[in-house]
Amino acid sequence: MSALMSAAAAAARYRGVQLNTASPAQLVVMLYDGALRFVGEADEAFARDERARAGDRIGRAMAIVDELAATLDPTHAPELAENLLALYGFCKRRLFDANLGRDRAALADVVASLTPLREAWAAVAAAR
Repeated sequence: MSALMSAAAAAARYRGVQLNTASPAQLVVMLYDGALRFVGEADEAFARDERARAGDRIGRAMAIVDELAATLDPTHAPELAENLLALYGFCKRRLFDANLGRDRAALADVVASLTPLREAWAAVAAAR
């Protein structure tokens, strides 16, 4: 068990270094990655009829979407910020729908909405 704990500690240390050394664009990519991972885990949990786990993962994805919305700065591109805020609102509603009705199609809507944004930010991060 100590090898498992040391591996977990090493992974946590690596994530900490990664967060501290990432560019702002890379941090945004990491947020999208986290949201998409949690949505995927929620979908898997629904498939296995693990409602509590699905609800937890949906809650985590919602928290990340909230964080993405909170980082918007409309002073630089007001129309873009407004559009992204509307998209994040849509994602949160679909996550709520998924959780309430075990609606896996709602989860797919979130993935379809966030994936192009994640890819765009990944391209920006790679270009820097």
